[in-house]
Amino acid sequence: MKPVLIFRHVDCEGPGYLQSFLSARRIPARLIRIDAGEAVPDDPATGAGLVFMGGPMSVNDDLEWVHAELSLIRAALEQGIPVLGHCLGGQLIARALGAEVGPSPVREIGWHPVWETDGSEAGEWFGEREGPLEAFHWHGETFAIPAGATPLLASRFCAHQAFVLDRALAMQCHIEMTGAMVREWAGRYADQLHPPSESVQTEAEMLADLQARVRRLNALADRVYSRWVQYL
Repeated sequence: MKPVLIFRHVDCEGPGYLQSFLSARRIPARLIRIDAGEAVPDDPATGAGLVFMGGPMSVNDDLEWVHAELSLIRAALEQGIPVLGHCLGGQLIARALGAEVGPSPVREIGWHPVWETDGSEAGEWFGEREGPLEAFHWHGETFAIPAGATPLLASRFCAHQAFVLDRALAMQCHIEMTGAMVREWAGRYADQLHPPSESVQTEAEMLADLQARVRRLNALADRVYSRWVQYL
């Protein structure tokens, strides 16, 4: 089996729990470290699927690797190769599909609930439920929903939290988090936590009950990733 290609854009925003999920199922993966200067492949067919992680940069930045990843995503979707995006990765997918990416009404940082969009395919991905899910967030920009795509999730602070189109799943929120990643981001990106607000948690709020929150998030990720790998 060809490996799943995972694109990392900054050293602290790697695949996290996704790597554990793939390893447990003996699905090969190759990490492409854009942050270390590794090149974006020209051919998406070198991978069984493509996964794009987060990062503090914008898809609107005039960066060579951003343009290369957008081209790669378009080629992958044309060839029926599954694509998955987390936060910046979701924005890359949206932009590749022709949707706008721009400032979110407010920064959304920390643990916040998301709701399945009525009448969508959300139940197939996240499970049928009446109440909200809790996801982790860290973003100041967000995507519009591309033409033909189905919105899946929304939050109080961000109307577009996930969408699916054919074999592409894009998420604004983070489901790949581990406890170690939450702690590291809270420290490395501490300047973004001021001033705290309804949408921006303090470090203490973010780390409260962390083990249980991560355990629930991992269970959610298991469901989402299990659905996505069926495309491989």
